[in-house]
Amino acid sequence: MTSSVDEISRINTQAQSEMAAAGDLKAVEAIRVKYLGKKGEITALMKNLKDLSPDERKAFGQQINDAKSTLEAALDDAERSLQQAAIDAELKKSRIDVSLPGFAPPAGARHPIMQTLDLVKGILAGLGYHYDDYPEIETEFYNFDSLNTPAWHPARDMHDTFYTTSGHVMRTHTTAFQMHAIKKYGPPPLRMMTAGRCYRCDQIDASHFPIFHQLDVFAIDKSLSFADLKWTLHELARGLFGEDAKLQFRPSFFPFTTPSAEVDVWFKGRWLEILGSGMMRPEVLQNAGLDPMEWQGFAFGLGIDRMAMIRYGIDDIRHLYDNEEEFLRQF
Repeated sequence: MTSSVDEISRINTQAQSEMAAAGDLKAVEAIRVKYLGKKGEITALMKNLKDLSPDERKAFGQQINDAKSTLEAALDDAERSLQQAAIDAELKKSRIDVSLPGFAPPAGARHPIMQTLDLVKGILAGLGYHYDDYPEIETEFYNFDSLNTPAWHPARDMHDTFYTTSGHVMRTHTTAFQMHAIKKYGPPPLRMMTAGRCYRCDQIDASHFPIFHQLDVFAIDKSLSFADLKWTLHELARGLFGEDAKLQFRPSFFPFTTPSAEVDVWFKGRWLEILGSGMMRPEVLQNAGLDPMEWQGFAFGLGIDRMAMIRYGIDDIRHLYDNEEEFLRQF
């Protein structure tokens, strides 16, 4: 048994010496296999137990287990030490020099259409109008019929757009929100607005595009008149173009308003059309379940794309949809 004890001591000393010389995790794993593997040197000593008496077997078995535990702990320490050394070396190699100036990515900005829309919404909110979003895919009732534009009406020709097989339509104007808003927030008095994308089968050139953004507004109350509409539009124009903004009203036609007017603003030495407006027709009020003898309303629609082009001096509407970074960076 004395020779076996000496053998344990030799193995232990030799293993410790090899671990001290191990330079990487692969070398440590090789030492583990050499001494603690199925065919390892410490494992082989267990075969000698069968040749010993019960008392000797107990004492020798304890010595082998102690040596095994000591070696396992030493191997674990060596692995952790080498792993930490590898991490420290990687951190040192990839260390950030905080004394160097940073590389900040360029700051983004709101799209000119959204900037213009935010401005218009802010002005109207200050006048007491409530904003809400409504569907881009509408039924023919909300988009046409409820606004006094039945299937036979010639005004539908200029609104020809994209239809689904289920009878729905990509909204051709945000005016389609009127019935939704009256049913949702009624009864009057009401001051409502919405905005979003609209779709029409239109030509594509510097001033036309099949997609455009529109803001639509209406107010319903007792004793509202065209004078209230004019005052509202003058306040909106002052907010957009300054206190000295000038407007002119030209008679026009819309199926859902009467009288109706196109509105122009004096800008940079010429009149520019900015919106359509008018008093809500009795048929529209009746479609909303309101008595036109008791309630009056006015409405107007503003092309946000055109307004953005006027404000920023953009000469081609297609620039607003090309998503060219160099163009958008100006705003």
